[in-house]
Amino acid sequence: MRGLAPAKALIAGVVLLGSTAPVVARAEPVLLISIDGLRPGDVLEADKRGLKVPNLRRFLKEGAYATGVMGNLPTVTYPSHTTLITGVAPARHGIVSNTTFDPRQVNYGGWYWYAQDITAPTLWDAAKAAGLTTGNVHWPVSVGVKSLTWNMPQIWRSGHADDRKLIRALATEGLYDALEHDCGAYADGINEGVDADENRAKFAVRLIETRKPDFLTVYLAALDHEEHLHGPGSAEANAVLERLDAAVGKLVAAELASRPDATIALVSDHGFVATDTEVNLFRPFIDAGLIKLGADGKVSSWDAMPWPSGGSIAVVLARPHDAALTGMVGALLEKLAADPSAKIAKVIGKAEIARLGGNPQASFYVDLKPGALAGNFAADAPLARPSRYKGMHGYFPALPEMRSTFLVMGKGVAKGRNLGEIDMRSIAPTLARVMGTKLPDAQSSALTIGE
Repeated sequence: MRGLAPAKALIAGVVLLGSTAPVVARAEPVLLISIDGLRPGDVLEADKRGLKVPNLRRFLKEGAYATGVMGNLPTVTYPSHTTLITGVAPARHGIVSNTTFDPRQVNYGGWYWYAQDITAPTLWDAAKAAGLTTGNVHWPVSVGVKSLTWNMPQIWRSGHADDRKLIRALATEGLYDALEHDCGAYADGINEGVDADENRAKFAVRLIETRKPDFLTVYLAALDHEEHLHGPGSAEANAVLERLDAAVGKLVAAELASRPDATIALVSDHGFVATDTEVNLFRPFIDAGLIKLGADGKVSSWDAMPWPSGGSIAVVLARPHDAALTGMVGALLEKLAADPSAKIAKVIGKAEIARLGGNPQASFYVDLKPGALAGNFAADAPLARPSRYKGMHGYFPALPEMRSTFLVMGKGVAKGRNLGEIDMRSIAPTLARVMGTKLPDAQSSALTIGE
């Protein structure tokens, strides 16, 4: 277990520093690139780790960088990317997990794809309000964003050929066909391989060349995919990162050729730890009668339900104000926390969840020990078994290995500036200020990145 007090002091310091810094009026184009799962050390210690990433290293010399970015609860892709685009925690922006709460498993593994679930203003909204054009290629939670001028949203269902028809139907009218005419077939939304990322980067380059958006978001997924399969720092993950570095180089070159005054920011959503154990919290809940199964082995009714989020687990109660039910679930979690095989680092209640900006639907949140991950629903699985994944994230944000990346460069950005550790919620207001607009609802102040 790791304490949260130092992190809290750090965040307070960042907010104070940002609030006392002079505000410089700027109005520049912004390209925002995300590499899912990029650890700060993969760039800061690239030589030591044997990584050839010259395009990422360029940011360190020509721009400003954080030594680490502290995220929110949980440290998984969709909540983090929504924080990156809103400047607020999941409790405020509404994207509280990757997957939607689905206790009876009727949504076919559905994710939070739809922007109508975002309950806070986004950078896309702020840019449009300032009269800027906006674009997107594959950013999480981007289906139906009304403030996007050009949108290639992220969504998938089955990997069937119909998925491409779905993206074409949901993309800005005519955009999919125009880009596919120039670039060839677009990657399937479910494809998280590096070939797919290179394909999407090619589409983003062409979008830059032909539309010249004032603000463009681009998301690359393959590093995270390899880190799950082979572990962070594995030869496979490192090889993918080097290919993504080349893709970043092409995106940067296209942006600067189109908009020489652009500011380019590169972010990630979380860090990673190596894993070896999968914890099935559903098993003890079934045994305690909190989840009841039908003859088909599926959930027929429930009083309390785990909601896995990688290295942590939200626990939702059917009757959150039922004191007896709350006490029963609390006692079960306390008992499990004392069992070494459950690999539980910490259990928190609603007050602490709220302080961390986490899921307001959860009455409890369980943080697993590094090395363990939360399994999905499996009625016949034991409490603990060997993990099918070799890397995971989603742990409570105080865990140092969950730190993510922020790099930024451009005409008005100080060269070689070390920003130290920052709050993820400070990134969106920083980029809003660069574009000459504001995100007044942001929960952290903008960073000082200028000369």
